Amino acid sequence: MPPRLVVRRLHKSFGPTRALAGVDFEAAAGEVHALVGENGAGKSTLVKILAGALAPDEGEIALDGAPYRPSGPPDAAARGVAMVYQELSLVPHLGAAENVWLGREPMRRGIVDRDAMRRTTAEAMAILGHPGVDLDVPVRRLPVAIQQVVEIARAITRPKTRILILDEPTSSLTRGDVERLFATIGRLKREGLSVIYISHVLEEVQAVADRVTVLRDGTTVGGGAIADLSAAAMVSMMAGRDVAEIFPRSPRTSGAVVLSVAGLAGVRRPLDAGFELRAGEILGIAGLVGSGRTELLRALFGLDPVRRGEVRVGAVASPASPWRRLAEGVGLLSEDRKSEGLALALSVADNLTLSKLTGLGPPGFVLPGRQAAAAGAWMARLGIRAASPSQSVRHLSGGNQQKVALARLLYHDVDVLLLDEPTRGIDVASKAHIYELIDALARSGKAVLLVSSYLPELLGVCDRVAVMARGRLGPARPVAAVTEHGVLMEAMGQS
Repeated sequence: MPPRLVVRRLHKSFGPTRALAGVDFEAAAGEVHALVGENGAGKSTLVKILAGALAPDEGEIALDGAPYRPSGPPDAAARGVAMVYQELSLVPHLGAAENVWLGREPMRRGIVDRDAMRRTTAEAMAILGHPGVDLDVPVRRLPVAIQQVVEIARAITRPKTRILILDEPTSSLTRGDVERLFATIGRLKREGLSVIYISHVLEEVQAVADRVTVLRDGTTVGGGAIADLSAAAMVSMMAGRDVAEIFPRSPRTSGAVVLSVAGLAGVRRPLDAGFELRAGEILGIAGLVGSGRTELLRALFGLDPVRRGEVRVGAVASPASPWRRLAEGVGLLSEDRKSEGLALALSVADNLTLSKLTGLGPPGFVLPGRQAAAAGAWMARLGIRAASPSQSVRHLSGGNQQKVALARLLYHDVDVLLLDEPTRGIDVASKAHIYELIDALARSGKAVLLVSSYLPELLGVCDRVAVMARGRLGPARPVAAVTEHGVLMEAMGQS
């Protein structure tokens, strides 16, 4: 059969920035086609053009053999292209049925036919594997996974939907929810829909996709049948270089204990945590969402109150506050970079130097030239892609934003790094770069406490791993002595 969607020589620029520089892309009916690439490679721009949110500068698009140039998202939806963004676009105080039919409510004798809305929504939810959902409860009270299914139901209830675009659909889902989503995608595929799947998690791409297209710097650089491409091959295409090892592990020797925790309990989480972290070591903490991992790091850094227990930095046990911890050489990378980790309205240079302004000018002053030079050095070292140190951090890709947050800790020259989900929401090539950086930090004698929901990351990067379950931290064991299955069982309290 001819391709359902054909994209040829697509170009799009935003002022001097070229987002797409000649993209070629095809998707067939009844297939899942993955779109992968680094942050800033052009994936979001491409799918926004397909969804009608942007117009291309040059190029051709054909949908089932007919020219396709939607005038806006409603036109794209009317012509069969639906998109589910990573940031869900539901009306929180309305029910599932009202969200599914918002703006196109079925009418009967001039009155909204609510019975028809509930019936068709219930049918769609059953097709998607979630029958029995209360369709009238406000969606803000539904789990995130169910909210995402409501978004997909809105797409498939449109009678002409031919292409469904899913942008990072698993970023907020548990493992069980991911498996149910994949089953849903399988059903849609069997019904003849074309699914364009965007993800930074290559294991997911290999599990759900039939074919893949790789973008780099706004152009198509490769792709093919997923069965013919290894994860290493895809990463190499994304990065434009051979990536021999996604999880580098240099020879390193642990030193003295730099952080010691005993019987630590917060107001709600953690309930009981104790461990020792040594210089030159990477200690990983695994656990399910809600187990208390983030609360542990926040308590260590002084952001959350401590109910009992002791925290020693080196040989000193002192009351915790963020400024004191920074003074002691302890830095935190928040899992929520947009709300806590970065000041989005400020420049790269401001974000990078904000915690330590001394040395950037006479006492009480910051000289812009010195600040830009200091920021530029770290931008070069971490490969932060920005127009200049004065560019607003808001306009950087997720991977580059994360590197700015990490660069601030390095600029501050902390000795203990508390990293909470340091690679969440960033592309594989940026992940590989951050893994290399973490490995180099440990090799230089820094101590790293790494919280992650991605088990291959913990097992690939860390020296030891401890598991937190229901607020209690288990013993740290050498990474060679743990397995993904064992970690999961322990996290669920089954060990």
